[in-house]
Amino acid sequence: MSTEISSAIDYYERHPISAEIILAKLNASRGHLNDLAPEELFPHDQDHYGGLAANDALAERAGIGKGTRVVDFCSGLGGPSRYFARRYGADVIGIELTPARVKGAQHLTRLVGLQNSVRVVEGNVMQVPLPDTSADVVISQEALLHVPDKARALAEAYRILKPGGRIALTDWIAHRPLSDADRKLMWQGMAVADLYGLQTYADLIRRAGFSVNSVEDLTADWGVILKQRLAMYRKLREEAQAAGTPAGHDAFYESYVRFVDLVNDAALGGGRFAGQKLT
Repeated sequence: MSTEISSAIDYYERHPISAEIILAKLNASRGHLNDLAPEELFPHDQDHYGGLAANDALAERAGIGKGTRVVDFCSGLGGPSRYFARRYGADVIGIELTPARVKGAQHLTRLVGLQNSVRVVEGNVMQVPLPDTSADVVISQEALLHVPDKARALAEAYRILKPGGRIALTDWIAHRPLSDADRKLMWQGMAVADLYGLQTYADLIRRAGFSVNSVEDLTADWGVILKQRLAMYRKLREEAQAAGTPAGHDAFYESYVRFVDLVNDAALGGGRFAGQKLT
């Protein structure tokens, strides 16, 4: 398989976390997949930095509660969407571009009986297939880094939110410009589009029409988390190869190793942003 990618879809079709590998792990540990509880998926399906605690931080900043209509931009396999539904009683729609991950998310959601409160649909966050003023909250976790036009995605978030609606997201930030070699590696390995500094990103959210209520630099926390995730990915790759399921592409691992180094050197990092649509 070529290591070259041309889009985020290419990246996620080869990602080492998949519905198949999650279910293989659960089947191996349980002996069957009957009567799965959502909580049994949570150790495996949270493909973002910080796990359940990161979900809770976004929920607190976005005011997610029972009956909140949440739209999860770039929702992947739907792990956070299921968590917000189960833990907080939210009604969640996930927007996901990669067909294989939409299918996987729908399957996992049905297996744990949350299909009435979680829907993951195929769509592009630069052209969200939802009507105006139809959501209370938009969230996203480490995903808009793949989007070639973040301003357009943020404008879509603004469009679909009701007046007073909230946005809360985490994403990569750049503390200093990447070299041409690193920029190319981040694209080829992880489909990373343009990156912004912390305050520039906050300004982008403001220009979409939001007030910005909080801006947090997560770089130091991510340095620790990412070292752990790199070890996890290496283990997942070995398990995927043993199970005969997709094990990810070589460029991903090369770029991820470099990414961890860049975060620990404070060249790259993470930001958490929360804002509100006032009108």
